[in-house]
Amino acid sequence: MIRRSLALILLTSACARPSSQRNVAVIADDGPQDPAARLEFRIEGRTVRTASLGDLARSVGLETVESYDGYYRRPKRFRALRLDRVLAEAFGAGGGAPLTTRHFILRARDGYTVPMTGERLLEGGAYLAVRDLDAPSWEPIGPQRANPGPAYLVWREPNQVDLETHPRPWQLAAIEIATVEAVFPHTVPSGEGAGSAARRGWELFTEHCIRCHAINREGGRVGPDLSVPLNVTEYRPEAQIRAYIRNPLAFRYGAMPAHPGLGEADLDALVAYLRAMATRKHDPDARTDGGAP
Repeated sequence: MIRRSLALILLTSACARPSSQRNVAVIADDGPQDPAARLEFRIEGRTVRTASLGDLARSVGLETVESYDGYYRRPKRFRALRLDRVLAEAFGAGGGAPLTTRHFILRARDGYTVPMTGERLLEGGAYLAVRDLDAPSWEPIGPQRANPGPAYLVWREPNQVDLETHPRPWQLAAIEIATVEAVFPHTVPSGEGAGSAARRGWELFTEHCIRCHAINREGGRVGPDLSVPLNVTEYRPEAQIRAYIRNPLAFRYGAMPAHPGLGEADLDALVAYLRAMATRKHDPDARTDGGAP
């Protein structure tokens, strides 16, 4: 359930000066680490624009951002693009309704997939870091010591350090305007009422788990699919599932975060959702010869 140089400015003196005042030529390289890297922007599955980080830096400008980083567990400094300006530049009026009222899917190169409301994404303080100012290259991040470049979502404000409420996908590859239901229809517990435990569990799953895990091959690809070929409730006892969700590091070392904030009612709902999806399997990758996909 939880998980990447615009320009060379050559500063030289315009004329000869006394040796005591002469400037030594300095190269200030503070643009994107990889200016040719491209971001894709989509609306409900349709690509509306791709843009290089260099082009985005020229059009929206770069800022230096310093804030506490929950992955590095200390303050970090980056050269970064303000996300609201990036989205306005990329989508323009093509987004239809105001971007703050839309839903977004952020996709990373490693399969990390983050649904987020426009209200949260555009509350202010979100940036796309494109250069690490504390290291000559990108400092490795996370349990796998990954390279977070070429674009890493960071948050500037002190109240935006919680990785659950303010996710920080690295190796960002695409930003899409779309709802979870539209992009991942086979994760929805069809037929379950709005007030049912399974429906509430789906809401929790999309909030906490779909970033890394898929249901029916839809969702994140960092962790295992929890529905096919076998649903996790078909090979793990409920008590173990609940304990693992709450504190996975008690079972094994890995990237999955603990979820101490989930109460017993939340765990009831998540288990109800997983059980419901055991009877709603959809496996486009299934092999007909009985072998593994």
